[in-house]
This record gives sequence, C-alpha cells and structure tokens, in this order.
Amino acid sequence: MMRKLFDTVSRSVILLIMLVFATAMVFAIVPDPKTKKKVKPTTTTTTTKKQTPASTKKQTSTKQPAKKQPSASTKQNQVTTHKWEYVGNYYDGLALVRDANDKWGFIDKTEKVVIPCKWKDAWIFSEGLAVVQDSNDKFGFIDKTGRLVLPCKWKNANAFSESMAAVQDVNGKCGFIDKTGKVVIPIKWKAVGSFSEGLAVVQDSNDKYGFIDKTGKVVIPCKWKRTGEFHEGLAAVKDDNGKCGYIDKTGKVIIPCKWSNAAFFSEGLAAVEDENNKWGYIDKTGKVVIPCQWKDANNFHEGLAYVKDDNGKWVKIDKTGKVVK
Repeated sequence: MMRKLFDTVSRSVILLIMLVFATAMVFAIVPDPKTKKKVKPTTTTTTTKKQTPASTKKQTSTKQPAKKQPSASTKQNQVTTHKWEYVGNYYDGLALVRDANDKWGFIDKTEKVVIPCKWKDAWIFSEGLAVVQDSNDKFGFIDKTGRLVLPCKWKNANAFSESMAAVQDVNGKCGFIDKTGKVVIPIKWKAVGSFSEGLAVVQDSNDKYGFIDKTGKVVIPCKWKRTGEFHEGLAAVKDDNGKCGYIDKTGKVIIPCKWSNAAFFSEGLAAVEDENNKWGYIDKTGKVVIPCQWKDANNFHEGLAYVKDDNGKWVKIDKTGKVVK
C-alpha cells in the first residue's frame, strides 16, 4: 500500500509518525512498516508485518495504498509453509513469523527457525538489525543470530535507516541512536520520522512539522501541519488549510498545496487526490499526467502501478494511464 501523506503512520516512522501523511510519516516515532514492509501509515503494506512509529502519530504526505499488490519478485520471496499464524516476506534473507502463542521470530529460506519465537512483537531486518519488543513492552534491537545487541529499554523504536534509528523514551520524547545505542540526536522531539535522503521529519511542541539533518540541525523550519519523507528530492507537505503539495530540500514549495492528499514520488510520478476524492498522478513539475479518476492509487514500480476502480477492483496501469493485464 502506499502511504498517504495524512493517514496514519506506520511503524516506520514510528516515532514520528508516525507522522505520515497518510500513513507515512512521522513517528512519534514516525512510522515505517512492520512491514512488516510497506504498511498503510503513510501506510505500509504486504505480507510483512507493519511497523509503527515510536510515538505513533500520523504522518503526512506519504500515501500508501489500501492494499499492496505483490509483484512477481515479491511472490517468489513469500514463505510457503502453513504452520505459522503469520509469515512475512523475506528481507535480508529472513522472514518474520508469528506462532500459535502470538510470539514473533524469524525463519530462513529453508524455513528453518533461526531466531526463536519469543518476542511480543518484532519487525523486519533493516541494515542488519531488527526491532523487537520484550514482555515488559520495551523495545530494543537484535542481530541476525537473534542476539540482543541493543537492550530493550525504549518505549518505542523504529527500524534503522541511513545508520540511525528513531527511539522514544519513557517521557514520550523522540530522538535518534546509532548502531552502538548511543544517542546521536537529542531526545527532545514530540515525534520524528526515519531518515530518508539525509533528512528526517520532526514534530515540535507546537505540533508543527519540519526536517532535521544528521547533525540534528533544523534545516526546514517546523511550520507544516504534516509532512512526508523525502523521495526523489521532494517531500509531500500539508499546509494549515489542509491542502497538500511538495517541497524540495531547501524547503521551497515546488508544487503548490492544492491537493487533498498526496503520496511520495516514485519513478518520477506521485499519486495525488483531488477534491472529489479521486486519485491520479502528477510529474515533478506538478503537471497531471494521469487524470484523477481512481478510487485509490499505489506508487509506480518498474513502470506499473496498482489503482482501484469504482467497483473496488485493483488493476494495473502503465505510465500513460492505460490499464494493462
């Protein structure tokens, strides 16, 4: 699913969003998926468990579709066994599973259990580590052997992205740690999103969103009602009038805020929702290249995107908007 800028956020942005535009963006720890991998938070989807942000607030301009349609390559990575209550796709060679006791662990591609199902919750591996939740509802990180490398001490935590992970302390404040567990960006934000293209969404005490760089410096002021992560140099934002547009990494508005909702750019196009609740696609100049006629729309991947028609059926379209079989 695509993440809509202003829907609920996935664990990905866990702390900030949980900021998600739709399920996209900030975590309070702004969300990412348990995806569990793209889930609907911004919305992240599929057979992987969805992640939620540390603080779990909604993100904004990243739209994730209501239902992610697996690609051929994704299908090849799916687990075939039926002994589990839940199985995710393979990421970094391991798949997330849940047993009959509602505990989470991981299996390899031979379907051998390599990390026992003992965690209250868990997320897919990212950059060699995975978020896990212990019986005391605290979050930490394990490596691919199942060894707990960063203790379960956080109220919430997001997956590592660009060598940093968003975390939330017991007071509900968010910041970032590195892979040694050291706090590298002070834990002071109401919500934060994962780093993407060198920047991360943050929410201040006035409930406004902006962006920081990897030193923790605010590079785009917190003035937006919602913001999505940067993709292909642009980030979706929502203004105080509830309209969505896009900014560049200097904070300049590149595509005016006139849409009801907006998704992140993928392969040069982004899904947008008009005032009639119909979805279409724009290019990076803001030009509508596929008319707003769909009930929902997903991001483009390898030249194709899934869209939902008025009958609730998901179909594939190409970049000209033509339905393909």
